[in-house]
Amino acid sequence: MAAKFGIKTTSSFFLVLCLTVIMFFTLSCFAADPDPLQDICVADLNSTIKINGYPCKPESEVTSDDFFYSGLVEESSTDNPEGFGRRPGDVKYFPGLNTQGLTVNRIDLAPGGIIPLHVHPRASESNFVIKGLVLFGFITTDDILYAKVMKPRELSIIPRGLVHFAVNVGKGKADLLAVFNSQLPGFANIPTNLFNSTPTIADYILAKNFRVDEKVIAIIKSKFGPNNSLSTGTWKDI
Repeated sequence: MAAKFGIKTTSSFFLVLCLTVIMFFTLSCFAADPDPLQDICVADLNSTIKINGYPCKPESEVTSDDFFYSGLVEESSTDNPEGFGRRPGDVKYFPGLNTQGLTVNRIDLAPGGIIPLHVHPRASESNFVIKGLVLFGFITTDDILYAKVMKPRELSIIPRGLVHFAVNVGKGKADLLAVFNSQLPGFANIPTNLFNSTPTIADYILAKNFRVDEKVIAIIKSKFGPNNSLSTGTWKDI
């Protein structure tokens, strides 16, 4: 019985994944990256040539495996202060996405887990909840918050470049797919950008911005060392 349930769960996950990808991939209005100029351009991740994207691997070296990816199957660890994990599906992990303007990540959230306030500078984001209850919200440049608790099979859109977040407000774990219209959408984690940059932002500047004493800033910065945040973890390489 357990085996049958596992097969059914896996099949449902991939059905959701396929439908979400098809929706984003076939609508040109969602495009953020430049259109491809050839049928295929599997990323040569080992190339020393620096371009806007990745050079193409020689077609003589391309195989079927370049266009299939199983990296989203397993649940990711949520054992961190934020309580969330990610299985990446961008061009760095799935080279066949090169020039296709698409990223699909799997997100796992522990009860109470959050995706911190952040922005994606190069892509809009669509989220499809597979399991659990997740509060999604984004803030416009007019400081208006739009937010809603999403249930399984519901879909959201986060406009490109706007600050947003997610929180698991259910009693159990939450799983979702985050789909981007860029092969490398970028991730600017606002808490670590502000309090754990290299070199660090001067305390007096942050104190002025947040209208608090510099001692408060020092305390906050102490919470964002290498072992206390996502600065060296889940999202750093997006």
